[in-house]
Amino acid sequence: MHPSEVLFQGMHRPVSLPVCDHYAGSDKLMRKSMALQQQLGPVFDITFDCEDGAAAGNERAHAALVGELVASDDNRFGRIGVRVHDPAHPHFEADVSIICALAAQRLAYLVIPKVESVDQLTAAIAVIHRHAEAAGRAALPVHVLIETHQALHDAWQIAALPEVECLSFGIMDFVSAHYGGIPSSAMKSPGQFAHPLVMRAKLNIAAACHAHGKVASHNVCTEIRDLTVVASDAKQAASELGYGRMWSIHPDQIRPIVAAFSPDEREIDEAIAILSAAQAKDWGPIQHAGKLHDRASYRYFWTVLQRARQEDRLLPEPAAALA
Repeated sequence: MHPSEVLFQGMHRPVSLPVCDHYAGSDKLMRKSMALQQQLGPVFDITFDCEDGAAAGNERAHAALVGELVASDDNRFGRIGVRVHDPAHPHFEADVSIICALAAQRLAYLVIPKVESVDQLTAAIAVIHRHAEAAGRAALPVHVLIETHQALHDAWQIAALPEVECLSFGIMDFVSAHYGGIPSSAMKSPGQFAHPLVMRAKLNIAAACHAHGKVASHNVCTEIRDLTVVASDAKQAASELGYGRMWSIHPDQIRPIVAAFSPDEREIDEAIAILSAAQAKDWGPIQHAGKLHDRASYRYFWTVLQRARQEDRLLPEPAAALA
């Protein structure tokens, strides 16, 4: 049996996604991001943006362009998703219909922004299902932007929905929704990691995701020139807040985000040694380097190998079978 079948019996098997989600909205930037993904490999996802990427009055044409690009041979790895307009927007269903008709089979996911409640999201997912099924796609993963008070309140129910594989924190809209109750400094570092209301939101999203085996995606870093800020934000999100993914809004942000979320060689080697010994013992308890390990720690080290595999790290053949 594969380790995932043994280690997660009776539990949610965690969703595994590339650690970086790069957003692009214009024709030029979408094509540029596809070229970069071809160069670096599927170590990051691309999200084409209909919500902010489409000019007013050009929504249908933009959705058609997005669908054509997702369906094209330039989508080499099948790791491109699309952020559509929010469910209350008049172009929401048109986005879904146009994009699914053109590219349902090649879509990695659809991102739904500004969700107001789990009930609204459930209705939106039904719309997506209808159009995806009409285009021959039985199931289409959904990523949800948590950026309103009610969506944060419903985060645990949202994460429990089987179609949902990722919750992203929309820090800008969330802070703005407090009408000055949270200062603008909390939209960026270091304030975003210090303000209690912002940290409460981040931690609640992460906890909801981990409870249901979903991926928590950290908000954007608005700093483009100083990449040490990007790397620091990513490292803090991963190591202190339990996030498994982070937005990128500029190509230069992709590499530091991927590096910050990557396990180091020492941890990979430790994971290989522990899981190999556990497999030889039919996943019973073992001792390694003077310490006891059982299925609780095996699950942790299995996720280390999953991250290494997602980041296209070269694993030795026996270890590759464990990931």
